[in-house]
Amino acid sequence: MYLYLKALHIIFIVTWFSGLFYIVRLFIYNTEANDKAEPEKTILKNQFTVMIKRLWLGITWPSAIVTLVLGSWLLFLYPAITTWLWIKIGFVIFLYFYHFTLHFMYRQQAKNKFAYTSQQLRLWNEMATVFLISIVMLVVVKQSLSVVWGLTGLFLFVLLLLSAIKIYKLIRK
Repeated sequence: MYLYLKALHIIFIVTWFSGLFYIVRLFIYNTEANDKAEPEKTILKNQFTVMIKRLWLGITWPSAIVTLVLGSWLLFLYPAITTWLWIKIGFVIFLYFYHFTLHFMYRQQAKNKFAYTSQQLRLWNEMATVFLISIVMLVVVKQSLSVVWGLTGLFLFVLLLLSAIKIYKLIRK
């Protein structure tokens, strides 16, 4: 039973992250649609509104809930909590916080309020990547991962991401 639960947990993590990656892209496109002339602006905004709602409420939220349920179930059945697992749980808690910030953005855009620029959203979009890499490295490498090397690698990866975003912005101009 453990392996079936673990497989389902991983499947729902993948669908959840798919939603997290794509929803911010849709927020960016929806934000940038505000700069278009009519009727293109209205057409794009109407389409993005439908896509955002279906993705967020139909895929991302259910996947987040099922991921939490299955992860908690696995933890209840096999409570071998080690240091790496506590660190992973900490990252997962921050990932849910990130999810809730995206829900806040979802509700704002649903009310046609755009508090963030497309550039700010692009930066925020990379947070899911940082969480994904951190959590996967913890799960796969576990005790072989030095805290110092792990944090150094994560810091360097974040710098690389920020540099790539800056370069992309320059290329777009």
